[in-house]
Amino acid sequence: MEKACKISILGAGNVGATIAYTLTLKGIASEIVLVDINKNKAEGEAMDIIQCTALCPSVNIYSGDYSDIKGSDIVIVTLGCARKPGQSRIDLAQGNVNIVKSVMPQAVKYAPDAIYVVVSNPVDIIAYTIHKVTGLPENRVFGSGTLLDSARLHEILGAHLSVNPKNVHAYVLGEHGDSSMVTWSIASVCGVPADAYGKKLHEKNSDYAPIDHAQVEEDVRKSGGKIIRLKGATFYAIAIAAATICHDILHDTNSVLPLTGMLHGEYGVSDVYMSVPFILNRNGLAGSVTPKLSDEEVAKFSASAKLLKDTIANIKI
Repeated sequence: MEKACKISILGAGNVGATIAYTLTLKGIASEIVLVDINKNKAEGEAMDIIQCTALCPSVNIYSGDYSDIKGSDIVIVTLGCARKPGQSRIDLAQGNVNIVKSVMPQAVKYAPDAIYVVVSNPVDIIAYTIHKVTGLPENRVFGSGTLLDSARLHEILGAHLSVNPKNVHAYVLGEHGDSSMVTWSIASVCGVPADAYGKKLHEKNSDYAPIDHAQVEEDVRKSGGKIIRLKGATFYAIAIAAATICHDILHDTNSVLPLTGMLHGEYGVSDVYMSVPFILNRNGLAGSVTPKLSDEEVAKFSASAKLLKDTIANIKI
């Protein structure tokens, strides 16, 4: 880390607290502020994490109010209600929009120059709302989008193909939700098309079944809901995703990640926050990358955009 870095986290629930813990373990920030309406919860989480700093990278972590986020390099937004079993992310839209509308102007008052990384669901709509109600530049308001979905895809394909998930190259794009789509036309294992790789394995060993696109997509979309049914919430994987975003911002990496940002004609879609590959650096989003997709994939992306736009049209921002 080249200089002191301050990250504030709005919301100290399971997701916010786990992000703070992950940032600490990875040594990504020198100062972390936890802000929550439940002040005791925020204070307790900060105390619990700071007591491990003798055994991991040192960080000054504490709870505070919105005034304490002044000078933040990054503000991570985890505000709002989490999904309950059986709920979709879209089901949370109006309630969580109302929450961010009420508090974000106060946050921006104290940290007008920060980069705002949105994790709250439905993340595409919440990021869009924050941009609209605060007037912050598009490059400094964006969401984790389908970074987690893509990580889930890599894990599922890696397990199926018996390779390290890091060597799987594929994206989930569109909504972070049930209308997302997988870029099968460019999915690969170190440059070898994923389907071709799977077929080669099948030729060598009939126990290796070819990739079932529909089943993989179903597993990617439903895995979060399954975890919620099993343990009540998801927070570890999204915490790693948020920490990765923060690292890439602070280290000015120009990484390409599938994040949700404002679109301006990508795949024929504009004026909505959705996930496409974006270049990420110290200034936030630095432009999109649009790999060529099949006509079917573009149609699915357009359908995802329509769902999000229809939802926005039916809520009060």
